[in-house]
Amino acid sequence: MPRLRKNSRRDSRPRLSGRAKLDALSAVVLLLLTIALSSACRLDMHVQPKQNPFSRSDFFPDQRSERPLVEGTVARSQLYEDTYPYTGRIGGNFGDYMPFPLTKEVMERGRERYNIYCSPCHSLLGDGKGFVPSRGFSRMPPSYHTPRLEKAPLGYLFDVITNGYGIMPDYRSQIAAEDRWKIVAYVRALQLSQNATKADVPPGQAIPSEPPKFVTPIGSGATLPAEAAPASSSAEGERQ
Repeated sequence: MPRLRKNSRRDSRPRLSGRAKLDALSAVVLLLLTIALSSACRLDMHVQPKQNPFSRSDFFPDQRSERPLVEGTVARSQLYEDTYPYTGRIGGNFGDYMPFPLTKEVMERGRERYNIYCSPCHSLLGDGKGFVPSRGFSRMPPSYHTPRLEKAPLGYLFDVITNGYGIMPDYRSQIAAEDRWKIVAYVRALQLSQNATKADVPPGQAIPSEPPKFVTPIGSGATLPAEAAPASSSAEGERQ
């Protein structure tokens, strides 16, 4: 019979069998794998399953990520049943009438929008001698006071503001369609102001006084021009 040591004690701790150890190891591996896969599938708002602009997509037959609007789709507040107020055209031709009545408020709004968006190039008078061209433009803006633009239909002026012309960019996104028409009305007022005669004044309306006459041409504004003496004063001086 084998002899036992005096200080030796029997190990009473439970021992796992080989099968139990394998099951525990499998559970730990499965837990770690689940954590790893969960963190890898996490999507933040800046990491989205999307197509970048103008990128290639193999999902569609034409390989374009940008898709055309569904036929017949109309954005809210953009049901343009009457296209003239938004194009200035009737069929294929430019129209020559305002889509709403002219009032003092319409003209004031047109002047305000014109001074903000148009006058830097076209000047406050519409003669094409604005501040921006004076700094060096390869092509000067045209004057509104030429026969061609004086006879141009209102729809043509609206189209130019909407789509641009030559080196002039379009102002479709900056100026609402209604304000573009108001600018067109004010441009017509500018054209009339530079070529008006007394016959254009409605009956019964007071005719403004004659504009002052200057001895020297009006310069850049750095100095005040010399104003000519009134005709009555010069005649009195000759009699004395």
